[in-house]
Amino acid sequence: MKLSLSGIGAEIQRILYDYVQAESITNSPGEREAEEFFLRFFRGQPYWQAHPEDVGKRLIPGDPHGRSAVFAMVRGGGPDTVAFVHHSDVVTVEDFKLLKPLAFSPEALEKELKKLRHTLSPEARKDIDSGAWLFGRGVCDMKGGGAVQMALLARYGELVLSDPAALPGTLIVLAVPDEENLSAGMCAAIPLLRELKAQYGLRYRLMINSEPHQRREAAKGVFSLGSVGKLMPFVYVRGSLSHAGKVFEGFNPAGVMGEIVRRTELNMDLSDAVGQEASPPPTWLYLRDRKIQYDVSMPLSVAGCLSVLTLHQTPAEVLSKIRDICQESFDAVVRRMNSSWYSFQNATGRRPRPLPWRTKVTDFATLYAEASASHGEDFQRAYEGEIRRLSEENGAGRLSLLECSLQLVDFVYDYVDDLSPRVVYGLIPPYYPNVSNLFFPRLSPEIRDIGESLGAFTKETFDQEYISEYFFTGISDLSYTSIEDSGEIVNALKRSMPLFEKLYHIPVEDIEAVSMPCINIGPWGKDFHKLTERVLKEDIYERTPQIIQRAVEIVLGME
Repeated sequence: MKLSLSGIGAEIQRILYDYVQAESITNSPGEREAEEFFLRFFRGQPYWQAHPEDVGKRLIPGDPHGRSAVFAMVRGGGPDTVAFVHHSDVVTVEDFKLLKPLAFSPEALEKELKKLRHTLSPEARKDIDSGAWLFGRGVCDMKGGGAVQMALLARYGELVLSDPAALPGTLIVLAVPDEENLSAGMCAAIPLLRELKAQYGLRYRLMINSEPHQRREAAKGVFSLGSVGKLMPFVYVRGSLSHAGKVFEGFNPAGVMGEIVRRTELNMDLSDAVGQEASPPPTWLYLRDRKIQYDVSMPLSVAGCLSVLTLHQTPAEVLSKIRDICQESFDAVVRRMNSSWYSFQNATGRRPRPLPWRTKVTDFATLYAEASASHGEDFQRAYEGEIRRLSEENGAGRLSLLECSLQLVDFVYDYVDDLSPRVVYGLIPPYYPNVSNLFFPRLSPEIRDIGESLGAFTKETFDQEYISEYFFTGISDLSYTSIEDSGEIVNALKRSMPLFEKLYHIPVEDIEAVSMPCINIGPWGKDFHKLTERVLKEDIYERTPQIIQRAVEIVLGME
């Protein structure tokens, strides 16, 4: 018996409208409303009333909001399993201004946006006039794709109840919070998948995400066979204090930081390329001095972090490049300072002599080792106490993991005897591994060629061309579907990420245990995170469910 999708568009719409009403803004209590909607939906369906053990949740350990990764599954006649994932959190609605009360009501929002159409971009005006697009926070990113997955799984539940032999494998849908922040939901979902694998003897064949895709050409959809990685290097520059009127007696860290920013911002040498695909170059997300209040002294330290997206680079490789740039920047600033100093001495009739500053660049582990060597057990006890304090502050929402990391560097510096200027570099959470089916050496033909197979299906069924790419560049939870060189990665994180295995955890062993190829099959969307966020109705109600159904049939041998 083949699964019928007749009328599924109306079901997807009903689910989506209700799902969107749960105002699950990242890091808010509303995320639990989305979880409850998901659980309530499946527990009300016939299959899960007969199999209540096949729906449930996994709490995120130590989460201040009490959030969970939730799941529903349909168990068929074999171990081969397709896992679906979507995130249930959405970004804030600050840019909606007076339309905030309508952000989660698509039809009411559309009416008001039409009244304001003259303020929208030409493309948004065209789309809202066409009636072909659905507007609203989360309809695109990504409760639209979530609603498709939920509706499909409910249909498969009905199919198995009527004919247990009709599904030769198992399907699981995961809904996770916190994707727009640290992916804590996905990091809780991976151990859950490992437990389900052990409990039911599952064999994971493929994970399907349904993030919206963007198009370079309106007539070409996109399948992504992997997901870009993300690293967040931090740079902390310590200077030497002096009065602003005695600039050559001190060392202003802002000069070195400015040079580092200049050499890293949009620097394609820090980007990756695989075939005709490249990761966007890095950009700085945070930058400021560490002064508490204004005075006429130069700042003692300046710190910031940048986002580096990767396709194949490891943390160690990226940090090596950051170290080299920091050293080159420090050298350049020292040369420039000496040149200015010589000019100043000549102008004031003094005998030239060089300044005392020398380039010094170290990673966080080296700074920690210096403090430990100087103060031993006293430092160790104090350090553990500081970790506990930062954990409490972070758990209460008073400090971000970024600020916790920088405060930890400040703290370690109190125990370092060498107070000469230096650059300290490392990583702050989160860490997203780069993943791609390209990295799996021995994939079965149906998985290896799934992009081409689905492209042929869409061309035949919809006369719609879809192309395949190796990486989804929007950053996604698919990063946690597999991991390569885990030992090297863990060592790099332990050395350079102060909060790793303290305030921030990645289930590396669990990722290895459930490691599987992946694909993103989602609807066409535009203006993610913006007032005019929207998704193509034809995609979400008709094409995407059929494409995902076809993927399931291919993977589970139902053709």
